[in-house]
Amino acid sequence: MADAEIEALERKRDSIKKEMVAVGDMRQGTLSERYRRCGKPRCRCAKKGARGHGPSWSLTRAVGGKTVTTIIPAESAEQTRRDIAEFKRFRGLAKELVDVSEQLCDARIDASVQAASTEAAKKRGSKKPLRRNSSRKSTRS
Repeated sequence: MADAEIEALERKRDSIKKEMVAVGDMRQGTLSERYRRCGKPRCRCAKKGARGHGPSWSLTRAVGGKTVTTIIPAESAEQTRRDIAEFKRFRGLAKELVDVSEQLCDARIDASVQAASTEAAKKRGSKKPLRRNSSRKSTRS
C-alpha cells in the first residue's frame, strides 16, 4: 500500500513539474484601467459626469515593500492580462508542487517507520527471552 501511494505521489509531482516547464512569460501585478482629467477648463473631460481621458493602463505591483506602477500601452494590455494569468497559474502549480512534495515526504517517513518496526518485530520474535541467573553470592573469606 505504501509503495503504491509513494509511486502515485511521485507521478503527480513529475506531472506538475512538466506543467511548470511549459509556463510561458509571466508578470506579477494588477492591471488597472484609468481615466484622467487633463485640467483644461474647456476640455470635454472637465464637464460634469465625464469619465476623463483614457483609458490608459497601469500595472501595479509591490517591489521591496513599495508599490511600483508601470504604464502599459493600450495595445499591450491584452498581452499583459495573459502574462498576469500565467503568473497566477505558475503560483498555483508551485503551491500544488509543495503540497504533493510534503505528502511524498510524509509517505516516505511513514514507510520507513513501518519498515523499521516490521524489522524490529522480526528480530524480537526470533530471539529467546533472556533469563537472569539468581544473584551471585560472593565467596570471600
